Amino acid sequence: MAQRIDVKDLNIYYGDFLAVEGVGMAIEPRTVTAFIGPSGCGKSTFLRTLNRMHEVIPGATVQGTVEMEGVDLYGADVDPVAVRRQIGMVFQRPNPFPTMSIAENVLAGVRLVNKKISKSDAQDLVERSLTGANLWNEVKDRLDKPGSGLSGGQQQRLCIARAIAVKPQVLLMDEPCSALDPISTLAIEDLISELKQDYTIVIVTHNMQQAARVSDRTAFFNIAGTGKPGKLIEIDETATMFSAPKEQATEDYISGRFG
Repeated sequence: MAQRIDVKDLNIYYGDFLAVEGVGMAIEPRTVTAFIGPSGCGKSTFLRTLNRMHEVIPGATVQGTVEMEGVDLYGADVDPVAVRRQIGMVFQRPNPFPTMSIAENVLAGVRLVNKKISKSDAQDLVERSLTGANLWNEVKDRLDKPGSGLSGGQQQRLCIARAIAVKPQVLLMDEPCSALDPISTLAIEDLISELKQDYTIVIVTHNMQQAARVSDRTAFFNIAGTGKPGKLIEIDETATMFSAPKEQATEDYISGRFG
C-alpha cells in the first residue's frame, strides 16, 4: 500500500507571496519522515501541498512537481479528491464529527465514496480501522456513542481510524500530539511506529524528542526572516541529523540556540 513521493523544485504561493521556495525531497515508502523547524517556516504549508489541501485556500498555488510513484499529483487530469483519498491527513487538533457516533465517524470518508456499503462490511471496516488505530478495545462496547465524548487522545486515534478506513497509501500528520497530554502522546507515537509497516507517514512536529523517537528521516526547514520564504535546509537520516548535521543552522536549531 505504501507509496513513494518525489518533490522537485516546489514553490508555494499565497497570492503573490512566495511562502515556501525550491523544495525538493524524496519521501520513502514505509518510513516516517519528520518536518522540523521554527514557527512560520512553511512546514505545515508544505505538508498540505502533498495532498493538495493547500489549494482549498483562495489564491494558493504551487509551481514544481509532486509525484507519487511517477504520477504528477498536480497533473491536469488528476482529481484532487482522489489524491486526498490516497494521501490522508490527520490535523493538529482532533476533529471527530460531533453529531456522529464513533462508528459513523470511522465510516464518514468511506460513505462519500461507497454509499452502498453493506452493514456487515461496514461493521468489519469499523473494527479493522479502530483496531489499526489501537482504539478498538477501548470503544468496542460504545460504538453508537458520540465520538466527541472520547478523551482528546482517543479522539485523535479515532481521526486516524477515519483516515485509514479509506485505505490510503500515505498519512500526513500535522502536529498530531500538540494538543495531547504525555500519556496520549506516547500512545500516538507507538501507533505511528506500527502504522509505518503499511503506510508512508509524514509528520510535522515542534518536539525535537518526538522527531528523534518516531522518525526514520528528518527534514529541517528554516526562514531567513519575516516576509521571506521558508526553505528546506537539510534532510537526512534522523540519527545523522541529530548527531552530525551538515548545516550549521540545523545544529543551532536542534541544540536549542534558536527557534
